[in-house]
Amino acid sequence: MIRSYLFVPGDDLKKLDRSKTSPADALIYDLEDSVGPERKEAARVIVRDHIRALGAGGHHKVVRVNSFPTGLTAGDLAVVMQAAPDSILLPKCESQAELDRLGHVLDALEAREGIAAGRTKVLALVTETAPAVLVAASTRLSHPRLTALTWGAEDLSADIGAVAKAGPDGVLDDTFKYARVVCLLSASAAGVTPLDTVYADFRDLQGFEAECVTAKRMGFLSKMAIHPSQVEPINRIFSPSQAELDWARKVVEAFAKSGNGGVTQMDGKMLDKPHLKLAQRLLGTA
Repeated sequence: MIRSYLFVPGDDLKKLDRSKTSPADALIYDLEDSVGPERKEAARVIVRDHIRALGAGGHHKVVRVNSFPTGLTAGDLAVVMQAAPDSILLPKCESQAELDRLGHVLDALEAREGIAAGRTKVLALVTETAPAVLVAASTRLSHPRLTALTWGAEDLSADIGAVAKAGPDGVLDDTFKYARVVCLLSASAAGVTPLDTVYADFRDLQGFEAECVTAKRMGFLSKMAIHPSQVEPINRIFSPSQAELDWARKVVEAFAKSGNGGVTQMDGKMLDKPHLKLAQRLLGTA
């Protein structure tokens, strides 16, 4: 189970070099927001060569390409797929058609590069524009390559004209709470991992840990980081505690002893199938 995804600017050689020893489960090589227009083409080659040099194993390697409306997506993919990354992160995904389009491009590039068909997985950012939020709320997004859905607040702020995404107390405004919930429910409906977004103030570790705790309580299974200092809290908080694992094992055992029926009891409390499903999910994340 991938708990932590660390963003690394695709054209920053120093940060790319440091990322090799990061405790993050996955690295997101960014070709989008953190790379200026004049560096887009150079970043493609830098990321390709970096992934090639690392080889197989180690971090799960994700590349965030530019969105389809930019006209840069195909060029990004044509270069980085030469290094066979594990996953592609599609930003500003506004429709099922975009997922299908990305899948078709990956089909062709896997064949060109001799990569096993379907090996390259897809993560999608589904709340960065108002249309994207509405589509994710009303359509069950799906694709054989899709493994995770995540959300973003910064681009959504710009799209709708919000001057901030939270009040003075740090609590998200309703629009962004809604986007977060839409992402969580859409991921659950699609049967993929719900991935929580970044926390921009990387100096505020206390606030960051509190947000991680909230995300885990809500049902998110992993979180993105924009700074190396955020990785350890993510790994710690999104790993099931010993108490949670002990409870999960007891639940599974209780259902097994009862013949795996619809209802059983444990420690004087009634349990039904949702408890078993949660227990199995906890054990799976371990």
